[in-house]
Amino acid sequence: MLLAATGAAAQTPAGNCAALKDLKIEDTNLLSSAVVPAKDDLPEYCRVLGYVRPAINFEIRLPTKTWNGKLYMAGCGAHCGKVESDLPGFINAPNHGLRRNYAAVTMDGGHWGQHIFDRRWMEVPDPIVRFDYDQRAVTATAKVTKEVIGAYYGRAPARSYFAGCSNGGRQANMEAWKYPEDFDGIISGCPSLNYAGLIAAFAWNVKADIGPDGKNVVPFAKLRMLPKAVYAACAGADGLIEDPGPCRFEPKSLQCPGADGPDCLTAAEVRTLEAWYGGPKNSKGEQVYPGVAKGSEPYWSIWLTAENEEDWQAGKRTAEYILRFYGLGEDPGPGYDVRSFDLERDVERLKRTYVNREAGGTDLSKFKARKGKLLIYHGLADAGTSPEATQLWYEDLTKAMGGEAGTRDFARLFLVPGMDHCGITNGPGVDDSGFDPLPALERWVEEGVAPESIVMTKRDKDGKTEWTRPVCVYPQVARFKGAGDRKDASSWSCSAP
Repeated sequence: MLLAATGAAAQTPAGNCAALKDLKIEDTNLLSSAVVPAKDDLPEYCRVLGYVRPAINFEIRLPTKTWNGKLYMAGCGAHCGKVESDLPGFINAPNHGLRRNYAAVTMDGGHWGQHIFDRRWMEVPDPIVRFDYDQRAVTATAKVTKEVIGAYYGRAPARSYFAGCSNGGRQANMEAWKYPEDFDGIISGCPSLNYAGLIAAFAWNVKADIGPDGKNVVPFAKLRMLPKAVYAACAGADGLIEDPGPCRFEPKSLQCPGADGPDCLTAAEVRTLEAWYGGPKNSKGEQVYPGVAKGSEPYWSIWLTAENEEDWQAGKRTAEYILRFYGLGEDPGPGYDVRSFDLERDVERLKRTYVNREAGGTDLSKFKARKGKLLIYHGLADAGTSPEATQLWYEDLTKAMGGEAGTRDFARLFLVPGMDHCGITNGPGVDDSGFDPLPALERWVEEGVAPESIVMTKRDKDGKTEWTRPVCVYPQVARFKGAGDRKDASSWSCSAP
């Protein structure tokens, strides 16, 4: 059990940064505490480093003079493994809260890695390390941070917020579901839900692109024509695909009428694209995970293919690595080939392996009962984690929580047209600098004003605004009013699809 806030506060004088390292908090080692001067847009803060045993490393940043009385915690993406305290922008970035004078914190998920895509920790089947990553790292760090805040400021935070995207989004959902007392407001971005289905889809997509010669079926150069064709078929007048669902583009429309050529697709290439768009289905025709969203093609070089064979093989090896050392439960050996992945057999194995990681629970009654607010968003051009999977989860949540009105009272979904996975790149839609849901969540939690829309802002490479547009609460969509500047959010309104 952690010390009560009053007990921790009694150990050291309030405002004494240097003394924080000597706090005694059960199952926690505090390593250092020191004041960091103000720089750029960050205030002066007290930096506290430590870890929750055995290995959940964290960094807490406490404004020394400008604290707004609240806590902001950032999640960690992919496989975590790093305490990434200085990430730019909004995504999994604690400084997004610090520059707003929050006490801010983040952690490494309970293991070390050179970067968030370092998978070596998977090779050792340590149940503690795995559970820390699956669930414990966020809730344990939040509890310790509140202890440190109580000691430094002499009082607990008035409000606590969590924001994460991708795996950080999964962590967000897990908090609302399994640890509803930790946060008053939670932002879940592009969450990795239906985790077994997600890994199965990853294997499915890689497997669909392997030809008889072991090389990729679809050459990268061929994919350059695809975004133009898809957007020509499905985008609106403003160049965004507002809803991928009704998009009727078919890969066969680009099939070569005769011999292969640089501007058309062979029958084999068409089959691969159809497999990607269709998504994995088992022998009963049941959808294991949604297919890749139409409109996500500009971002496929990150998720589905690569510019050269070596990089493409890296994606194939990644799928094999995850399945071999983690996903399938038992190591199938160094000769494992993703082509042997079997939907009928292996999806159930994935479900057993990821039982503690799956965050798609829909009974959020405890979070709702304590007046918690959950704001979920997902880029509709996300080729990494399916926006449709998040939409399906939200629809299941709506059923479980008594209907639309009862659900929207505490949980709201925003689907962002044109945005890729977490807005990590600037393509047809906005990147993460153009979509900030935190102010909307603050108003919802602190003033009771539920968000009906959130404005997204498209900027060019120099940071100049190109256009603004409302992102409407699901299931509503943005529509041009018929008059005014189409590039201005005020010329748009939200209405039923």
